[in-house]
Amino acid sequence: MNLIRRITMGILSGNPTDEPMHYGEVFSTWSFLLTAKGAIAGYQTHLNHAGDEDLQKLLEEAIQGGQQEIKQIETLLKANGVGLPPSPPERPNACLEDIPVGARFADPEIAAALSMSIAAGLVSCSTIMGQSIREDIGMMFGQFHIQKAALGAKVLRLNKEKGWLVPPPLHHYKAEDC
Repeated sequence: MNLIRRITMGILSGNPTDEPMHYGEVFSTWSFLLTAKGAIAGYQTHLNHAGDEDLQKLLEEAIQGGQQEIKQIETLLKANGVGLPPSPPERPNACLEDIPVGARFADPEIAAALSMSIAAGLVSCSTIMGQSIREDIGMMFGQFHIQKAALGAKVLRLNKEKGWLVPPPLHHYKAEDC
């Protein structure tokens, strides 16, 4: 058995939590954590602006899901001796009527921003899953991916039900029409 293979097999066998994180895993999980913290602050701000009760519930679900992700990633990074990114301050609750109409985010804008955030999160989770060699990290981001996909489906359904979805031009091509 060559030396590199023996070293690799020794490091990458057994309990994955005993394996070191590689630089890509460290950078990606740290970046994901920084982004998740910022996203929660954004969701809290959007929650203050949202008038639709169904949209408010989905924002609250996004906040709770993000907070769970943050706890798991912080635990992982701390256990591996990685410093944590800063956290933005919690956003205070505000009364929608106290926000001037011209300064408010509209519910369709909030729903679109939430959809975009979820879509970006799905891509990030997939990227981290693909680059991870530690099974525990890949599985953790697989779990996050499933949760984000389920929330994304709820937001899509809400956008359709409320008439907020703006589809791209539809393509109705049939070969026999030519």
